[in-house]
Amino acid sequence: MIDVKIEQRIVVKFHMKLGKTATETYNLLKQVYGNECLSRPRVFEWFKRFQDGREGVEDDSRSGRPSTSKTDENIEKVGNLVRSDRRLSIRAIAESIGIDKECVRQILHENFNMRKVCAKLVPKILTFEQLEARKNICIDTLNAIAKDSDLLEKVITCDESWFFTYDPETKRQSMHWKSPTSPRAKKRK
Repeated sequence: MIDVKIEQRIVVKFHMKLGKTATETYNLLKQVYGNECLSRPRVFEWFKRFQDGREGVEDDSRSGRPSTSKTDENIEKVGNLVRSDRRLSIRAIAESIGIDKECVRQILHENFNMRKVCAKLVPKILTFEQLEARKNICIDTLNAIAKDSDLLEKVITCDESWFFTYDPETKRQSMHWKSPTSPRAKKRK
C-alpha cells in the first residue's frame, strides 16, 4: 500500500510532465484528496523539484544522529530500576540512566507493557506502628495534664494555629508502575 503523500507526489510529477501548472495540480489534488491533500507550499516545492530534474518521490535522507537510546542494555536498566522501585517517575528513571524521557516512556509502555496506576489511599487504615505512635502521643499528653492541671491555661492562642500532623502521601506520590501480570493491590479491611 502506497503512502498518501507518496501517491500525491507521483501525481504532481505526472502533471508536471503533462505540462500542467503547479496551481492547476494543487487544485486537482485538493479536489481529489480533500483534507488529506498536501499543503500548497509542499505541492509547489515538489513541482519545482521535478522540474529541476528530480526523479524520485521518496523523502530525502536526513542528517543527524540516529537514535541509540533504545538499546537492549538500556531496556534492561529501565526494567531493573522499575522492579526495584515501582514509584519512580519517568523523569527520575531518565536522569538516573542518562537517556531521553520519551525513550523511557516508550520502553515502559511498549517493551514492558506497563502503565502508571494510582493506589487508593484509605486514611482510616493505619499500620500498627502508626496506631502505636498515636496512642503514645495521647498518653503523653494526658500524663502531662495530670501532672500539671494548669497546662492548658499555659497554651498561648492567637489568630493562627500551627499543627504538626501525619501527612499521608498524595495520590500522585502513591502511583506505581504496573504490568498486566502484576498482582492486584491488597485492600485492608
